[in-house]
Amino acid sequence: MRILLAEDEISLARALVKIFEKNNYSADAVHNGKDALEYLSTGNYDVAVLDIMMPMKDGISVLRELRADGNNIPVLMLTAKSEIDDKVLGLDSGANDYLTKPFDTKELLARIRAITRGGASTTSKLTVGNITLDRATFELSSPKGSLRRANKEFQLMELFMSHPHHIISAEKLMDKIWGYESETEINVVWVYISYIRKKLSSLEANVEIKAARNAGYSLEEME
Repeated sequence: MRILLAEDEISLARALVKIFEKNNYSADAVHNGKDALEYLSTGNYDVAVLDIMMPMKDGISVLRELRADGNNIPVLMLTAKSEIDDKVLGLDSGANDYLTKPFDTKELLARIRAITRGGASTTSKLTVGNITLDRATFELSSPKGSLRRANKEFQLMELFMSHPHHIISAEKLMDKIWGYESETEINVVWVYISYIRKKLSSLEANVEIKAARNAGYSLEEME
């Protein structure tokens, strides 16, 4: 899962990016509302964390423009403002949730998990075939056992298991997991998929990652 953090306090932004990455998210940070809209226009993010008080465009303006453009990305407003009217304004403008500074990082992560579950789902687990991925513990499990996944492997499995049977191009995987500004070579996608295939084999999974020639990769149940 990839997070766009818009926070003008640079030291806080750096600390939050480290926290996100430690918890198996990819994260990019920008420090003004104009850049936030530009980054979010790429469609490479799964959730946005927006501070209200930012230069160029404030968080509420960014949120309103996103919603006016039909962008329904989950948005968590992160701000020092705690008055009820400010919270109501944020929620009425299309925010999914609101967190006031100072905050506990566990609560921040829990709120992000909650707004990205989608629909009426109340579980942090994804299941395809006999494989389950727990997004709270980062464990990939089957009746054979379980393995705790590191950052990039976890994110790849989360993406594949969120969209089973869908072909995802290597370029899309690069953008979602490593970021479109990454200098990493695209063959790193194949390397990580090779790692995951070995883990699935060790778990005796009845799903596999298949390559579609010149198209990408998809998670499929074995026949």
